[in-house]
Amino acid sequence: MSETRTTSDAATAHVTADQPVVINHERLAGFIAEIFRHTTCSDAEAERIGRSLVGANLAGHDSHGVIRSALYVELLANGVQLADQEIKVLIDSGSLLLVDGQYGMGQTVGPAAVALGIERCKELGTAIVGLRNAGHLGRIGEYAEMAAAEGLVSVHFVNVANSRLVAPFGAKERRMGTNPCAYGAPVAGRRPVIHDFATSVVAEGKAMVALHGGPAVPENALVSAEGEITGDPRVLYSFADGQRPNSMDGPGALRAMGEHKGSGISVMCELLAGALTGTGTAGPRRVRFANGMLSVYVDPAQIDAAVGETDDGYNGIAADYLDWFGEAAAINTDQPVKLPGDVEHERRLHRKSNGITLPAETWESICGGARAAGVPKATIAAASGS
Repeated sequence: MSETRTTSDAATAHVTADQPVVINHERLAGFIAEIFRHTTCSDAEAERIGRSLVGANLAGHDSHGVIRSALYVELLANGVQLADQEIKVLIDSGSLLLVDGQYGMGQTVGPAAVALGIERCKELGTAIVGLRNAGHLGRIGEYAEMAAAEGLVSVHFVNVANSRLVAPFGAKERRMGTNPCAYGAPVAGRRPVIHDFATSVVAEGKAMVALHGGPAVPENALVSAEGEITGDPRVLYSFADGQRPNSMDGPGALRAMGEHKGSGISVMCELLAGALTGTGTAGPRRVRFANGMLSVYVDPAQIDAAVGETDDGYNGIAADYLDWFGEAAAINTDQPVKLPGDVEHERRLHRKSNGITLPAETWESICGGARAAGVPKATIAAASGS
């Protein structure tokens, strides 16, 4: 059995052929940023990418964390995603905005679109922002957290144009992306309630993590080309010598979560984030790979002010409900009832204190991306502690 090694201060990564890596989150963010400094990204964008990807790992969303770095390097090199793009406003009718990400990195154009929605919502009380043609947006809960930090309720629907990964309920052929949603609700004096999930049983990145030696996916997460329900992530990928496993044309598919319910939510993401924003959908039209996102923002303070609410407004009603929710008798007394976002908060505290553990294969994938970007061997060796 392999062992996990780390230094006493969790500051340095250590790896051998089969050992997981434990690395301090700040050091990891610095290394990821260094990778993207060797691409066409500016220093500022490289740092944003590093912080965002590591932030996903800190929250326990490893599927949208640093394992994505090699893919991002490849997308930049192939011109699928572009460095240092600015959002272009196509429609501005007050509370309704449509912006074009111009295929820029999601960690740049995503926060820019959200910042615009926050600004407009604070001015008008509500805002709807469609973002089209964005690069991979990463962990969507990050955007709900941005809005909640400003006291705003928000909902975000996302699709992936030209991404066929998920089979509809009752099918074995791909017709949808993993299509995440995120909801954010701030409550005064408390952590915001953040609910962030893919509409597949697992995100594609979790299958990728499993493929690279990480935690296994559930036994009902995928369906093979023959219609067999399976937990084997290999059915999702095609494999070619010298190339990264390709999820876009493997023989099987991911399955929608919650059977028909998750399948239906995924369809709505294709329509709201893909068709409505103009980004495009999973098919049948062939379009350029990109994320679309439809975001809705509401300022509860303006609702309370308009109806004359004070102590018994949104925050009071919400706090009462959350207290009552948490008092529900647990099936297992060792596992108390949790609100959306509680697990992410606990993981964040633990991983900040103890370091982020990465399977050896994941670390090698990151280092492969670094080599492809032209990061010097000595820099990679220093990051891996070798």
